[in-house]
Amino acid sequence: MEFIPGLARWLHAVAGITWIGLLYYFNLVQIPALKDAAADGSAGGITKHVAPRALLWFRWAAVATWLAGAAILQENFIAAFTLQTGYEGIGIGSWLGTIMLFNVWVLIWPNQQKILGMVQATDDEKAKARRVAFLASRTNLMLSLPMLFFMANGLSHRALIGL
Repeated sequence: MEFIPGLARWLHAVAGITWIGLLYYFNLVQIPALKDAAADGSAGGITKHVAPRALLWFRWAAVATWLAGAAILQENFIAAFTLQTGYEGIGIGSWLGTIMLFNVWVLIWPNQQKILGMVQATDDEKAKARRVAFLASRTNLMLSLPMLFFMANGLSHRALIGL
């Protein structure tokens, strides 16, 4: 079973690239494009076909990234999350990733369901949902760079001490 840690690292990297790549896509491409598409009446294709599929990959890549990260930590999971000596970097990165995962499932996804019409909502509820989803997504965008920094720092430190 020596291949399990390597598989967890590979899955963590691939799922993380998918998750963060879609985060950047939503914030840097789709949100600005939807404004332009709404102006010319072509937003329907994005909201009907692209957004639901991208959100599916986005939320499950978040879960896969977090679970694979937990699998990499193994017996060091508690040490990382309690920021014990030697685990501060990976611990901070883990906490940032956990906050981001929370934002995806608790703030972004339920509100996107209202915005996209998957869940019935009034116009006022949709307006509030847009604001909450937007702010949570922008928060994740801002947290992504320090999270990646601390994760990379924590992983290199762990590799140096042979964990």
